Amino acid sequence: MALGTAGTTAATTLTALTWPASIADVAALNQLIKDDQTVGTPVAHISGIGGLSNEGILSVPNRGQLQLYPGDVIAIDPSTGGVVLVTARAVAGPNWAFA
Repeated sequence: MALGTAGTTAATTLTALTWPASIADVAALNQLIKDDQTVGTPVAHISGIGGLSNEGILSVPNRGQLQLYPGDVIAIDPSTGGVVLVTARAVAGPNWAFA
């Protein structure tokens, strides 16, 4: 197995927010996150399992939890609901664009 590169096919295909975020933005993001093992199942419909909490804990079903820090960016793939977390340090570098 060899390392490769990754990116989207267009610069504007991911929906994203920067942490910390408003309660309304967290709720909107949670509507987009999906359980990748149960195709098309929104996380918000799985009571108490998954999504982004107002305390900055990102829980992805079947994947685990991550603690967010100020400046981290959470992006969602619109076709699969897959989650991408980019750290604040990476976002501050030259390889990421966020608007």
